[in-house]
Amino acid sequence: MTLGHMSLRRILPAACALALLPVVPALAQSRPPAQIKITNARTVPLESLEITTTGEQARLVGKLAKPLAPGKSIMIKLNKPAGCSYYLLGKFSDESESDNDGIDLCKEKSLRLTE
Repeated sequence: MTLGHMSLRRILPAACALALLPVVPALAQSRPPAQIKITNARTVPLESLEITTTGEQARLVGKLAKPLAPGKSIMIKLNKPAGCSYYLLGKFSDESESDNDGIDLCKEKSLRLTE
């Protein structure tokens, strides 16, 4: 009986450790999503939007295919995103611009452009 009790004691901690494994990768999310939701919360259309990597050799990873009406949202596919920090430049029909440097797309799955 003692041998059986020792085996059970060894199995339980291993089972508990395995039960926790699926939680760890979800908490350590360090990759940007394949696509990101963009919402135009302004009162004028968003004419263009570009998402690029940051740094000396910036690379375009996503862009708006057509103007986005006020109050509307769209999913933009990211082309081979690398890292978490990105630069976003949006241009509106009233000639104003919205630019954000260093957006963490590993944390932000949607972006809302406002006044």
